Amino acid sequence: MDWKYQAMMNNGIGLTESFLIPSDETKVFFDSPEYTVFPGFCDVHVHFREPGFSYKETIRTGSMAAARGGYTAVCTMPNLNPVPDDGAHLKQQLDLIERDAVIRVYPYGAITKLEAGIELAELAAMSPSVIAFSDDGRGVQNEEMMRAAMKEAKRLGKIIAAHCEVNELLLGGYIHDGVYAKEHGHKGICSESEYGQIARDLRLAEEIGCAYHVCHISTKESVTLIRDAKRRGVDVTCETAPHYLVLDENDLREEGRFKMNPPLRGKEDRLALLEGVLDGTIDMIATDHAPHSDEEKARGLAGSPFGIVGLETAFPVMYTKLVRTGILSLDKLIDLMAYAPRRRFGIPLGNDYTVWKLNDIDRVDPKEFLSMGHATPFEGETLYGRCVATVLDGKTVYRRD
Repeated sequence: MDWKYQAMMNNGIGLTESFLIPSDETKVFFDSPEYTVFPGFCDVHVHFREPGFSYKETIRTGSMAAARGGYTAVCTMPNLNPVPDDGAHLKQQLDLIERDAVIRVYPYGAITKLEAGIELAELAAMSPSVIAFSDDGRGVQNEEMMRAAMKEAKRLGKIIAAHCEVNELLLGGYIHDGVYAKEHGHKGICSESEYGQIARDLRLAEEIGCAYHVCHISTKESVTLIRDAKRRGVDVTCETAPHYLVLDENDLREEGRFKMNPPLRGKEDRLALLEGVLDGTIDMIATDHAPHSDEEKARGLAGSPFGIVGLETAFPVMYTKLVRTGILSLDKLIDLMAYAPRRRFGIPLGNDYTVWKLNDIDRVDPKEFLSMGHATPFEGETLYGRCVATVLDGKTVYRRD
């Protein structure tokens, strides 16, 4: 497919051919064969840390990093301070977005008050201003609470996006409960802690008929459960992240930049995730961009907080390791990163596009990131694909000179 001139598929959510219209600043990209123009990428799972944790990231720096990675729309998770669990708390975040965002930023509202899983958040009050509801960072432990949330989300016409994790199975773990953990004396996180809660939620979603989305799946069992649920007609979608598709526990090092939640799993899990991407079980790629300070991430696997950054490396990683190797087609990658997230979450595209030099090679250097977070497992790797411009509504919001 010629991405410079191919008309977009209209998927019923306002996606048009308008992204083909170059701005005055970017006409040169459309006239030169060395540039490839894609629709603006969309990430439905990022952490911009504001309000409450601006020493890790801000709306401004997070959205700038997204633009550098080719994204024109992102959805921000609610593990903030204050947690957006009612209209007043949400407004603090909305005001920051309006003031500081350089791309489209759509916030999630929390499922429960304080993401504590005890009392339902004010879903109806937040519904007009949020993209969906999530307690990301924590699984909703109580089945009746999740049932109530799904019923209310269905009534409001909203998606429940779940971080699936059974707390009683964590046992203090912080990397995958596999060979590496055993050989190096680390506490492991078992796969069932993820897929056990997915199984419960799929049963509830099937019972209630709500729209359900599973965040950052990492295990082979999760893929099988979601595949089977889709075949039964359950209204479910899911995402995984670039690091789960190209890394596994064999790539771990004793550094905080390899610690995320869920953790890097086994090789069989990674291969199952790839199969899930190829057969359509996994609907989209999301980065789970989760920045922390350099000091926090310097404490090794045991002492560092969960989370890595990914917005500025996602496309080069996927393009280099999956497209150029023949595992994944470029068309499929663009669907995973641009079209599919918008289809599911109803996010418009408008005149948004990103321009890349696919044959250019860059070495991943976190010092060059626009994000305040620098922890990436891809540090030092050489990757194909350089973003040279990102355009939002015909206005250039990022340009690499």
